[in-house]
Amino acid sequence: MAELATIARPYAEALFKAAGNQAADLVAQVEAVARVADNDQLRQFADSPKVDAAQVFGVITGVAQTALDSRVSNLLNAIIENGRLAALPEIAAQFKAQVNALSGSSDAIVYSAFDIDAGALADVVASLEKRFGRKLNARVQLDADLIGGIRVVVGDEVLDTSVKARLEQMKVALTA
Repeated sequence: MAELATIARPYAEALFKAAGNQAADLVAQVEAVARVADNDQLRQFADSPKVDAAQVFGVITGVAQTALDSRVSNLLNAIIENGRLAALPEIAAQFKAQVNALSGSSDAIVYSAFDIDAGALADVVASLEKRFGRKLNARVQLDADLIGGIRVVVGDEVLDTSVKARLEQMKVALTA
């Protein structure tokens, strides 16, 4: 089977072109159906020969609990009919990457050992935007293994100022 990224690219590009200036408005809908499609039980249900495409579409839209734009509905129908449901999370990721590229922003995951309040997060994001040179859409994910500090992932770039990383650096320096 071809790589999911290869399968997903034409679908993501088609939705991006069809959405035009409204692409950013569709990101949440595409991500919602992608989260549902990422479920193994749903994919088993969809692969059953006793289930038709309309039933799969109904289950996905019912679980997603969001009103779908006609372009997202058409995309979902095409994916289901072509048996590409497993590629939907990758389609959503590529679509969001295209929307971010259009707006000049990037998604950032801020890993922290502790909760970060909104004010502190805004300060962190402002300094990270200067560091990375672009607008960031940040979300926080807790990771107790960091001990303290933060680890930021923006695309393929990583900025690790965590206590765990510093301890690893000290360990390497001491054993060298």
